[in-house]
Amino acid sequence: MPLRVTTPVAGPSRASYLDIHGGGFYLGSAAERDARNAQLADALEITVVSVEYRLAPEHPWPAAPDDCEAAAVWLLGEGGAALGTNRTVLGGASAGANLAMTTMLRLRDRELLGPVAGAVLQYGAYDLSGRSPGGRLYADEWFIKAYAGHVEDRTTPDVSPLYADLRGLPPSLMLVGALDPLLEDNLAMAARLAAAGNEVDLRVYPESLHGFMAHPTTMATLASEGVESWIVRRLSEMP
Repeated sequence: MPLRVTTPVAGPSRASYLDIHGGGFYLGSAAERDARNAQLADALEITVVSVEYRLAPEHPWPAAPDDCEAAAVWLLGEGGAALGTNRTVLGGASAGANLAMTTMLRLRDRELLGPVAGAVLQYGAYDLSGRSPGGRLYADEWFIKAYAGHVEDRTTPDVSPLYADLRGLPPSLMLVGALDPLLEDNLAMAARLAAAGNEVDLRVYPESLHGFMAHPTTMATLASEGVESWIVRRLSEMP
């Protein structure tokens, strides 16, 4: 599986960031985030690793979470050894936030979460079953059929992490726009994460649509600066 690795220009890497792009599980690529990942790498002196996971409909679930899990396991093991540190933050936007959540759940079940400092989850889609109030708002979207139309029960946590046992996860920073159709889905996930005993920082940005952080606006700049500050704090709190 291809990985795009962006290292800081100056100095050794103090940690790694596993970046999972969005695109409804059927669009997008790791390369589209190169500019932002280079900025993040240099600003925080970390190495950003982007996953070129397989896309639906040619490769439906579980291809994408399998690829993301494999990348995370490599980064926490062999990749971390090459970087000199296995301290890692996971991050994803939209469908990538769903995959970041499923990756964390898989790592937890394999008892591999120790070096993971936290997760940055940007306007994720967490209920592909359409059974929750938030999930019903986008239940008819084509990407769900392309990615998981063959899954008999889409409340399975590996498809819809809203229904997972969420105990024992690292801290999460959740960002979503107030005008995003996925707002209710994100509010529900934040509530469930907190109820399971996890540390959650939920930030709702006014007058902001889905994917707002990908555009050159003042709101996006403020959100990105908040992400960087949060990552720095999380890494400083790790041993």
